[in-house]
Amino acid sequence: MSRVCQLTGKRANNGYAVSHSHRRTKKLQHVNLQYKRIWWPEGNCFVKLRLSTKALKTLDKKGLTAMAKEAGIDLSKHVCK
Repeated sequence: MSRVCQLTGKRANNGYAVSHSHRRTKKLQHVNLQYKRIWWPEGNCFVKLRLSTKALKTLDKKGLTAMAKEAGIDLSKHVCK
């Protein structure tokens, strides 16, 4: 499974690790991803998603259904059993 947030689509960023002598080596800056069980009121159940911490903050503001609709995700496929 690739390191991608399921709601926002955030991925790793390319960057450079710069040493003291200013030599640059390529480096990936990964997204802070967390597996979370989130209550889905419309489905009356928990949904398990792999989210970035930025998405968790946005989730509190917008709500799960609105963010899933923007991302084009069917939440019934991610229901915890």
